[in-house]
Amino acid sequence: MRTVTATAAAVGAALAAGAASVAAGRLAGDAALKASPGRPLPTEPRLTVHGTAAGQITLTRDLAALRPGRYGLSGDGSHAIVGPVLSAPQQSADTVVRRLEAVTHGTLAAGDRAWLTPNLYVGTPRSALGLDHVDVEIPGELGPLPAWFLPGARSTWVIAVHGLAATREHAMNLMVPLNRRHLPVLALAYRGDHGAPRSPDGLQHFGETEWPDVDAAVRYALDHGARHVVLLGWSTGATMALRTAALSEVRNRIAGLVLDSPVLNWEATLRALAAARRTPGALLPLAVRAAQGRAGLHADREDGAGDRYRPKIPTLVFHGPDDEVAPWRYSRHLADTDRLVALHPVEGAPHSAMWNADPDRYEETLRRFLTPLV
Repeated sequence: MRTVTATAAAVGAALAAGAASVAAGRLAGDAALKASPGRPLPTEPRLTVHGTAAGQITLTRDLAALRPGRYGLSGDGSHAIVGPVLSAPQQSADTVVRRLEAVTHGTLAAGDRAWLTPNLYVGTPRSALGLDHVDVEIPGELGPLPAWFLPGARSTWVIAVHGLAATREHAMNLMVPLNRRHLPVLALAYRGDHGAPRSPDGLQHFGETEWPDVDAAVRYALDHGARHVVLLGWSTGATMALRTAALSEVRNRIAGLVLDSPVLNWEATLRALAAARRTPGALLPLAVRAAQGRAGLHADREDGAGDRYRPKIPTLVFHGPDDEVAPWRYSRHLADTDRLVALHPVEGAPHSAMWNADPDRYEETLRRFLTPLV
C-alpha cells in the first residue's frame, strides 16, 4: 500500500510540475504573442528621471541611456524627444545627461520612470510634423484598417508597416525625408492595433496571419493611383513585407523592400523576449512550444529565411549586432546568400531603432536605394 501511495504521490508531483512548467512557458510566450502596441518590450529597461534643466535631462546610467542618436522617451502619460549624450558637470557616476529636445506631452519630474523608444514622434503627421495627410480606411479581410495617407507627386508609393510593440506613429520618423522626395506614403494600422480589427484569437503571429493586411494596403494603393509600391517594414512589419512580396497576387507591382530589424526567425525572437522576462533557460523550449501551439505558428528554418520568402526584388536591410530581439545573424546570412539583398549594418542600435542611432546616414542610404526604384 505504501508503494502505491508513494507512486501516486510521485506521479501527482510530476504532473503538477509539468502543468506548472507549461503555464510558465505560456506566460513567457505572452511576451511576444501579447506585446501591447506602444508599450515597451521586456528587453527595454525602465530608466529613472533624476532631473531636467534647460535643454537637458538626467537619467539613470544604463547601457540603454548611453545609446547614440535620438529617441523618444516615454513614461506613463508623458513623452519627450531626447538627443545625444552630453558632457555635463552635474553628471555623476550613476547618471547620464542627454539633450532634451522637446516634451511633447505630460511632464518629466525627478523620480519618474520612463523608457527609450524608437518612436520619436507621437500624434499625427499633421500635429507632430506639420505634414498634410488624409485619414483613410483600407478594406482588410477582418474589417477596415485605419491608415494615414500622405500625398506625393510620384507614382510609386511607400507603404510603411510597424512591428512589435509599436504603432503606425513609428513611420513618422521617415515621413519628412520621404515627403521631401515627393513619395506618397501610406502608414497603416493592422489587426490588433488601436482602431483596427482584433485578431480572432487576440494574439500576434509574427506576420504569419497579419501579412494579408499589408497585401490589402498594396491593393488599396494600386486602386488609388499607384503604379508600384515599396514596402518599408520594421521588426514583424518587415516579416509581413517579406511574405507579401512572396505571396501576394499583385507582387509584380512591388518594386522593392526596405527591412529594418527584420524578425526572420520567430523562435529566436520569442526566446529572446521570454529570456528578458527572466524565464529560466530550461523553460524557454516550453515557451516556444506553447506559442507554436496557441498561435498555430510554423517552425522556422535555422537560417531564418526559407526559399519561399527569399526576396526576388531589390531589398535593403538595416540591422545591427546590438539587436537583442531579432538576431542579426539571420539578416547577415540573407545578405550573404542573396545578391538582391544589401545589408546596412548599424552599431549601437536596439531593435527597430536603426534610424535613431544615425538618422543622417540611414536617410542617405535609403535615398540611394530608392532613387532607381521610383
